[in-house]
Amino acid sequence: MRFTLVGNGRMGEQVALVIARSGCHETAAVLDVNVPITADLFQGSDAIIDFTVRDAFLANLPAMLLSGVPIVVGTTGWDDVRQEVLSKVSAAGSSLLYSANFSLGVNLFLRTLREASRLIAPFSQFDIALAEQHHTGKADFPSGTALRAAEVVLSANSRKTTVVRELSDDRKLAADELQVAALRLGTVFGKHTAFIDSDADEIIISHTAKNRSGFAAGAVEAAVWLAGRHKSAPGFYTMDDFLNEKLS
Repeated sequence: MRFTLVGNGRMGEQVALVIARSGCHETAAVLDVNVPITADLFQGSDAIIDFTVRDAFLANLPAMLLSGVPIVVGTTGWDDVRQEVLSKVSAAGSSLLYSANFSLGVNLFLRTLREASRLIAPFSQFDIALAEQHHTGKADFPSGTALRAAEVVLSANSRKTTVVRELSDDRKLAADELQVAALRLGTVFGKHTAFIDSDADEIIISHTAKNRSGFAAGAVEAAVWLAGRHKSAPGFYTMDDFLNEKLS
């Protein structure tokens, strides 16, 4: 397969390395987000992989959709316009797979978290909170993966209904609120942790990324999968869709 990469930062470089080492894929082009991007730049490619920043992704989306090439997006920070993006993908008849984190390990963590959240739901003595750590260069917080983890908890545990990103000095956390804490530290690749607590027990579910190779490899594998579905079933996909088919 031939890939066009949008973004030449650290993740873009890692994706290019994974493709080069694959022995069966090649990189057609690496596009700098500071250069105007047009649909014709994607012709001849089987998939686009975008690791940029919110503003660049949203600005480049029309050209990517117009190209007709399926798009894998690892750029985070645009959850507030997710429905708008979904509508644009549908209107274009294109395909886009989005994940805040393409690591297989992270996605197994999320599935484990969903089951743990479901299991503690009937027992009011168990509370749950989330925390994430990333390097100081990360622009968005909490991370997209942490917000995805929060969605997982809320979907599986009816006792939690609202996500709280920051605590104020003048009130306590309500029982139905799920705290998601963020810490920016040094060069940490990424750590996500769920804390489950009661008077008698503490359960900790955690994933720590050792390097970026897992994220890049997952993005490439997801792109191969999306390209295979694009013509017969275009649409908006997530890593859950990819994993559901892989694990079935």
